[in-house]
Amino acid sequence: MQTRKALVLFSGGQDSSTCIHWALKEFAAVEAVFFHYEQRNRVEYDSVKYVTEKENIKLHELHVSAFKEIGGTAMIDDITIETGKNDLPNTFVPGRNIVFLTLAASLAYKRGIKDIIIGVNDADYSGYPDCRIDFISSMQDSLSKGLDYDLNICAPLQSMSKAEIWALSDRLGVMNEIIKHSHTCYIGDHSTLHPWGYGCGECPACILRKKGFENFLLLDE
Repeated sequence: MQTRKALVLFSGGQDSSTCIHWALKEFAAVEAVFFHYEQRNRVEYDSVKYVTEKENIKLHELHVSAFKEIGGTAMIDDITIETGKNDLPNTFVPGRNIVFLTLAASLAYKRGIKDIIIGVNDADYSGYPDCRIDFISSMQDSLSKGLDYDLNICAPLQSMSKAEIWALSDRLGVMNEIIKHSHTCYIGDHSTLHPWGYGCGECPACILRKKGFENFLLLDE
């Protein structure tokens, strides 16, 4: 019988929402952590609150203001989304997952939790370097050594395409929940409902989500 508890990094997006429902099936108990880093769109937090309250999941909220002070990313500042250094979009927040995983590990240590769940994957958002498996592995190794605590950082979506992530939510029986109560759009449009969810339909995150949904539908044909 499963007795382990998991801590899920929960942003309110499609991937982390899928992860939290996956964790509810796989672990005896689940907690979530949301990071307030002065991101542009409050709707992400609203999605997190909805799911955690509905599923009776303990939610930890941590505040990280330094990224706003550093500035220069479209996830925080009201600037046009465009390609920046190293062919990465300026929605990339340098060091974000390093900081988030470090704080999540500290929280897990205090809570007696060994398993940390993060919704990164290799196809995620133009190949962000902090979404790759080698990064996740190195963070697990460093944090376990630095805390002298046997942590397991699990990325259940790591090798999945967006279509396969949609398929997982379907198998979990939460696809409709993901469509209506997760938020991915960089612009923050949560008024226009498409078959694949809310969003502007034009930003890179919406395009990736939409294309993944359309490819998922093809899997069933």
